[in-house]
Amino acid sequence: MKKILASIFLLSLAACSSAPKKAEVIERPLEEIKHTEIKKEYEVRDASSNYRPGWIEDAEVWAKQNEKDIEKNRFFSYETEPKVTRGVACDIAKANTRLDIASEITTFIEKTLGTTQEGNASIDMNSPKLSPLKEYMENTLAEKVQSLIHGAAVVKTYWEQREYKKSLGAKEDFKAFTCAVLIRMEGARLKKSVEEAANFVAKKVEDPEAKETVKKALQNVSDNFLKARQGTL
Repeated sequence: MKKILASIFLLSLAACSSAPKKAEVIERPLEEIKHTEIKKEYEVRDASSNYRPGWIEDAEVWAKQNEKDIEKNRFFSYETEPKVTRGVACDIAKANTRLDIASEITTFIEKTLGTTQEGNASIDMNSPKLSPLKEYMENTLAEKVQSLIHGAAVVKTYWEQREYKKSLGAKEDFKAFTCAVLIRMEGARLKKSVEEAANFVAKKVEDPEAKETVKKALQNVSDNFLKARQGTL
């Protein structure tokens, strides 16, 4: 009887030790994305890396995962549409870095004013008092902000040669190149650029009361822009 009980006890211990442990949740690094895992309307025929870099999808998350100095610097990424040659694609990607950052700043300022408009009836972009501002933001602001972007440096480049196929969903069969760049910019310079952009916006409002309302709405826009890029806003 004692032998039987001892055997049961030993079997229980063995069962407990062999029981599967709770799986740990591991956040997969963004850069570990194989081309074969990308189900798109094209096949990657050649590339500058065996893996599609994670910074293309989210530069800030990639920087955080790779322990970059995200307190001092901010990271952006830009990827071109398909182009005829690799050189053309990469030249366009590098040339459009400032425009891409400027467009992001402009969009954030517009969104900030739009959000304030919902909670404050005094900001009405359709008001005659703000019509010059609306026209300026729609047609000129992004180009103006582009001149404020200083110190934006391309730190990584990635290109792909793709073969688009109708059988995969493309409109037609063709081959093309895309190019992506990772951009680094000092946070202090970026913040200053956003502040200057906000000043441009406020100066376009002539009505004193409306000008003060716009200034108040954009008072913390530079800090909020940096927080939004970090996902903390």
